[in-house]
Amino acid sequence: MNQTFRHPEILDIARRDGKVTVEGLARHFGVTLQTIRRDLTDLADSGRLERVHGGAVLPSSTMNIGYEERRTLHSNAKANIAKACARRIPNDISIFLNIGTSTEAVAMELLSHRNLLVVTNNMNVANILAANSDCDVVVTGGNLRRSDGGLVGSLAINTIRQFKFDLAVIGCSAMDEDGDILDFDIEEVGASQAILRQSRRTYLVADQSKFQRSAPARIASLSEIDTFFSDAPLPGPLSERCGQWTTEVVIS
Repeated sequence: MNQTFRHPEILDIARRDGKVTVEGLARHFGVTLQTIRRDLTDLADSGRLERVHGGAVLPSSTMNIGYEERRTLHSNAKANIAKACARRIPNDISIFLNIGTSTEAVAMELLSHRNLLVVTNNMNVANILAANSDCDVVVTGGNLRRSDGGLVGSLAINTIRQFKFDLAVIGCSAMDEDGDILDFDIEEVGASQAILRQSRRTYLVADQSKFQRSAPARIASLSEIDTFFSDAPLPGPLSERCGQWTTEVVIS
């Protein structure tokens, strides 16, 4: 059976069971694990499934996939994006890093930077940068979201409002075709909007899978971002808009 016939059945199984696994599909179709991984990658690239560790799930526009799953997804792309972003971050500045696995990848690339003041509402970012003795770390406080180490709520936002950052690096869960930057958690969105207001320059880090996703809450527009770092070019019309907005796009 070729992929033209497998793909619809894979989607049917995902709709029925909520998730498909590489090993289960390989047994079902009598093909190799590598063949199924290619099928799932094709379906994910077209936006019909989302890859998770060991398989795939149906995409959701109202609920994000689990943090540990997100951490392993597109890890090479996130690492390359983070390297490109970190090369644009000078020493001797104040910077905010928000919640997300992409911003955590950026934090890893800042371990050799000097004289940084990093403010974050991401406990994982704080733990990463604790290893850099030339980096002062301020954690916002707020309600701890145990699922991903994020700090949200009014306390986090009030802390953010006490600063004026040289630079903010934010991530997102999805990006609409009109350039709107989207997320799932309205409290996280409130914090991200406060971060953008309190920053002199803003960077967005997001891999190409975010182009295929949707989420219900709007953070901002790409027009409000100075530089967008990704691993693939934006769709043509949106790329043209970025030119009009003077939003720089850096492809790693």
